[in-house]
Amino acid sequence: MHVRELFGITLATYTRPAYRRLAVSLGLTFMCAMVFLPATACLAAEESREDQEAAKPKAEAQWKLLEIERNIIQFTNEERSRYGLPSLEPDKELVESARQHAIWMTRYRTLQHTSRPVAENIAMGYQNSRDVVRGWMNSSGHRANILNRSHRKIGVAAYVTEHGTIYWCQQFRR
Repeated sequence: MHVRELFGITLATYTRPAYRRLAVSLGLTFMCAMVFLPATACLAAEESREDQEAAKPKAEAQWKLLEIERNIIQFTNEERSRYGLPSLEPDKELVESARQHAIWMTRYRTLQHTSRPVAENIAMGYQNSRDVVRGWMNSSGHRANILNRSHRKIGVAAYVTEHGTIYWCQQFRR
């Protein structure tokens, strides 16, 4: 695994077979071998497969968002607050879905909406979470998703290519 700092985020790239196995065990494809991911998402790769299985219930109880994901949700909720709307709550399933889709977009270097039944905002190229939320708010369709009164849950993700392009994904549901 190679680690580097980019835009204030520690990132790592999967290169060894152990990381490929981890990606497969998470339901991902070999795409992780060529994608930079937040380093905190890679920490489990250091454990053996047995340790990962034993830690599954514990990991479920300690599910956490990455800092960049917390920032996207914070800035999104600040926008909703300006319009008198309640904050969106992070949803584990939506976060996992957004992460999988952001990984897919990063791997294929394409900006394309998911086929899943969720409202979704996607973007690429923005350098930080504040800028991407600002960009979504400057687009009527994306703004409508953020300000939709029926949305109560949110999932977000951001992944970086080895060349530094960030792919962003934000998903919503009731």
